[in-house]
Amino acid sequence: MRTLWFRNITLWLAVLGAALPLTAQVNTGELRLRVTDSVGLGLKASVTVSGGASKYRNVFDTSAAGEIDVKALPYGIYLVRAEKAGFAAHAETVEVRSSLPASRVIALAVASVTTSVEVNGTAPLIDPYRPSSVMQIGSEQIQERVASLPGRSVQDLVNSEPGWLYEGNAVLHPRGSEYQTQFVIDGIPLTDNRSPSFGPEIEADDLESASVYTAGIPAEYGRKMGGVVELNTRRETGDGWHGQAVLAGGSYDTASAYLRVQDVWGKNTFGASASGSMSAHYLNPVVPENYTNRGTTGDFSVNFERDLTQSDRLSLSVRHELSRFEVPNELVQEQAGQLQTGDTIETMGTVRYQHIFSPNSLGTLAGMVRDNGNDLYSNQNSTPIIATQHNDFREGYFKAAYSLHYGRHEIKAGVESDTIFLHENFQYSITDPTQFDAGTPTAPVPFLAGDVDVEPSAFVEDLIRLGKWTVSAGLRWDHYQLLSNQSAFSPRVSVGRYVPSLNMVLHASLDRVFQTPSFENILITSSHWINQIDPSVLHLPVQPSKGTYYEGGMTEGFKGRMSVDVNVYRRDVRNFADDDQLLNTGVSYPIAFDKAVIYGGEAKLTLVRLGKLSGFASYSYMVGNAWYPVTGGLFLGDDAVAALSQTTGHFPDSQDQRNTFRTRFRYQVATRIWFAAGTNYGSGLPFAYTGDEPTALAEYGPAVISRINFDRGRILPSMAANASLGVDLYKRDRTVVRFQVDGDNLNGRLNVIDFGGLFSGNAIAPGRSFAVRLNTSF
Repeated sequence: MRTLWFRNITLWLAVLGAALPLTAQVNTGELRLRVTDSVGLGLKASVTVSGGASKYRNVFDTSAAGEIDVKALPYGIYLVRAEKAGFAAHAETVEVRSSLPASRVIALAVASVTTSVEVNGTAPLIDPYRPSSVMQIGSEQIQERVASLPGRSVQDLVNSEPGWLYEGNAVLHPRGSEYQTQFVIDGIPLTDNRSPSFGPEIEADDLESASVYTAGIPAEYGRKMGGVVELNTRRETGDGWHGQAVLAGGSYDTASAYLRVQDVWGKNTFGASASGSMSAHYLNPVVPENYTNRGTTGDFSVNFERDLTQSDRLSLSVRHELSRFEVPNELVQEQAGQLQTGDTIETMGTVRYQHIFSPNSLGTLAGMVRDNGNDLYSNQNSTPIIATQHNDFREGYFKAAYSLHYGRHEIKAGVESDTIFLHENFQYSITDPTQFDAGTPTAPVPFLAGDVDVEPSAFVEDLIRLGKWTVSAGLRWDHYQLLSNQSAFSPRVSVGRYVPSLNMVLHASLDRVFQTPSFENILITSSHWINQIDPSVLHLPVQPSKGTYYEGGMTEGFKGRMSVDVNVYRRDVRNFADDDQLLNTGVSYPIAFDKAVIYGGEAKLTLVRLGKLSGFASYSYMVGNAWYPVTGGLFLGDDAVAALSQTTGHFPDSQDQRNTFRTRFRYQVATRIWFAAGTNYGSGLPFAYTGDEPTALAEYGPAVISRINFDRGRILPSMAANASLGVDLYKRDRTVVRFQVDGDNLNGRLNVIDFGGLFSGNAIAPGRSFAVRLNTSF
């Protein structure tokens, strides 16, 4: 198997090296500006680019020739303001709607000696030509976010948006989906589980902006379709050295450091970043005492980019990340002296190329290779089982795309291929046989296997402008080959209508989706090795999920100060993906049910600026139900019997939290001082517990059980209030030193996220905590 991997990965590297691919920024564009005087000579000037709908704002300095290239701008309309001493400021709007660079020349007139000219242009609050709902996270929200525990800074930002929920250990669930989130980092999709116990952290300080999709998803995206999160990393454009340094610390012995530097000279850009963190509250504990829960993370990356010509750009990047952590104990395990530890190590490289064929057409190639390993260790005092696991995968990804502007059309077509070489190694030894079915072997031979997950695809999409109407239409083809061999076509269409008199956009979308199963531990659960554990076993190959997403909604802006987003949706999914755990080991694997129906509504009010006040408030309502029978996965003993006998009926989806409310408002106290406060409320998730209340009381204690409603089968509501105070200690030219202090769960409530049973899903949110952060940018 290792020889097969080496041969295939060598082939991938040869293909990537021959193609010199560059990842295209997905749903982002580029703005090329030149600032001149009245006769056309270049001016070194200050340029501010801001977008109200995209929540983007940045200040740049042009070169001595007056030129600047602003990259990775989310699609939308931007206000561009150019200023230089001795000249009258100028502001105009520019639309970015495709991967093709948008070019503008801004001519500044000499300021009158006797007249002061003030330009008061404001960034458009809504995007009148966006045909679907997209939640945007801007640089201010990223930089002023409430402090996160290590491993979850990006997840916390995404979880602040309506329609998203946490389960334990920062596993994100968009609109009721299980493990169906993909992160797209500068155009490269990562479809594996990126929660702290599975994958290394994506550091929020690396980001300039993020776009979050749960409907109206472009045909360019596939495979993991619960939600798509586009992450655009930070880029400086001015010549010379730039960077950022962050030091932070707080409750639970938490400490972190982050450093990013970038040098721009001529047509070259070199950047490097490094970060590290530690905490005694790395994962969500299963009991309030927070036993055995220390973790550390580390990250290092370098990147290089060169504009070979005006039409060609090449870049390379390498990133190495790791995390090491303890697995939290419950009361019985702590008394026995159990210590379980895990780690994740990942190395990823990308090579990227872009060519502009003409002012109306652009081609891109993208490639990535990645090596990821996950380990689990248990000491001899572990109960009820000693589990050891060594899993790894190697991934080769390739994509080619072509973009064309033709009249009213922005057309994009492409192909991609993702090949993942899976290896799984698992062994266990039972120390408490009373926790297992009679006859379960106490120490079977280890499991060792490997296989290849092959997922090629192709897509075409067109963004059409028809007056006040905007239509996005696309078609995607996907193929999946691992446990089954399936293909599907997925049409997608979104329609938007701008109503100028109300400053409102009405939109509706329909997405067909083909979702491939999660590959974590999928080999062990489909193997005959399991038969030696229990003679009563049910194997059902996990099939891809197929579904249809519907959404309708509106976005309205009010006097340039406030916007309101309202959406209603429904998801119909066949072979609905869920997960289960192997014995009592905490090793999760995918399963599937016949179907699921999820529906709900969301609303978000965004206050852009009302005097010194800004912020947001959001509300989500969701109902999710899944239907028997089970259609995929592994079931042992009594679970196998139940799976065969339970063929009708439905039950609440595990993410069926009916009501979620979030808010955060910011007040500018003085020029360099701001204060923010907010709250997070959830009405509680459902749970399935096979034991009785006295048993749960012995395992978890009265504090946890007091937050559980056994009669309704639901966790009691959670609520956490937060507050932040920020001060700009130093600000001169491009150097800014900021200090921030945060408090979270200031109300001190014991918030239970999940409740499951012995080593199978309990999760408790952090208690009252505080953090400080010193951020220096230059």
